[in-house]
Amino acid sequence: MKTIGIGVDIVENKRLRSSIKNKNFINRIFSKKEIQISKKYKDKAKYFSKRFAAKESFAKAIGTGFRNGMNFKDIQIINDELGKPYYSINSKIKSLIKKNKKVKNFDLFLSIADEKEYSIAFTIVQNNS
Repeated sequence: MKTIGIGVDIVENKRLRSSIKNKNFINRIFSKKEIQISKKYKDKAKYFSKRFAAKESFAKAIGTGFRNGMNFKDIQIINDELGKPYYSINSKIKSLIKKNKKVKNFDLFLSIADEKEYSIAFTIVQNNS
């Protein structure tokens, strides 16, 4: 497998704590599923901060940023049964990656972490064809 993109982003939790008080912000950035899952978490700021950082690091890893019709809600961050985060992307984003990176198949890897003041995400995109 060849690495075809990496991205990293860090978010100040205090900034997101303030932003998530605005329902329009939450609904513009996060999917219904992410919002629903957030209800299980006591510290909503850290939950949303990690996901915001993951979406930003994803956009950096694929090299497009949020343009050409790509928006934050096209990218979901879900956790598996063991708690490991992963990307759930729609077909529009899959096509965008295949076109921009000139690959037929790819894998996405995500690592997220937080501390009291900051949340960070690291993304790797690998060609698996």
